[in-house]
Amino acid sequence: MSRDRLAAARVSSIQQDIERVNANVHQIATLHARILNVIDHGESQDVAQLEQISGETRTLSNRLKDRIKTLERAPAGPDAKIRKNQTGLVREKFLDAIRNYQRVEQDYRKKSEERVERQLKIVKPDASPEEVKAVVGGGGQQIFAQALSSTSRYGESRMAFREVQERQTELRKMEQTIAELAQLFSDDETIGDIENIAGHVEEDTRAG
Repeated sequence: MSRDRLAAARVSSIQQDIERVNANVHQIATLHARILNVIDHGESQDVAQLEQISGETRTLSNRLKDRIKTLERAPAGPDAKIRKNQTGLVREKFLDAIRNYQRVEQDYRKKSEERVERQLKIVKPDASPEEVKAVVGGGGQQIFAQALSSTSRYGESRMAFREVQERQTELRKMEQTIAELAQLFSDDETIGDIENIAGHVEEDTRAG
C-alpha cells in the first residue's frame, strides 16, 4: 500500500472512531437524563454503565488526539494537498465531538446542582445562598446534621440528605471528567485551538 493510500485508510479509521465518540456522548446524555430522576444510585445500573462508557470515551479521545497528531506530522507525498484537506476535516470533526462532550457534561453538572439545591431546601427551606453553595460544592454536612435534628419530617429529610450525598459524588466525578478533557490537550502542540477550548472549560468550572 502506498503512503497516500495508507494515510487515506488512517483518515477513514479516525472518522469511524470520531463517530464512536459521538455515539457514546449521545448515550452519556441519555444516561444523565435517567440518573437525574433516580433517588437511590445504589439501585441503578445506569450509574455503573455511565462510569464505563465515560471511561471508554475518554480513552478513545486520547487515542484519537494522538492519531491525528501523527497524521499531521506524516511526511508529504504526491497527494499532500488532498491529505492535508482530509486531515483538516477529521481534525474539525474531532473538535466538534469534544465540544459536544463538554456541553453534555456542563449541562449535567448544572442540572445536578439544581437537584442538590432542591433537596437541601426539603431539609432546610430557608437555606441561604451561602449554604446552598457549600452543599453544592460538596460540603454542608453540619447544615444537614442541624436540620435533621430539628425537623419533624425525619424520614423525608434523611432521604433528601442521602440523595444530596450521591449527587455530590456525581458532581465530583463530573469535575474530574471536565478536568481530564482539559488535561487531554494541555500538552498539545499541533491541534492548537483545542487548548483554547480546554481553557474555556476550566474557566466555566471555576465560575460554576
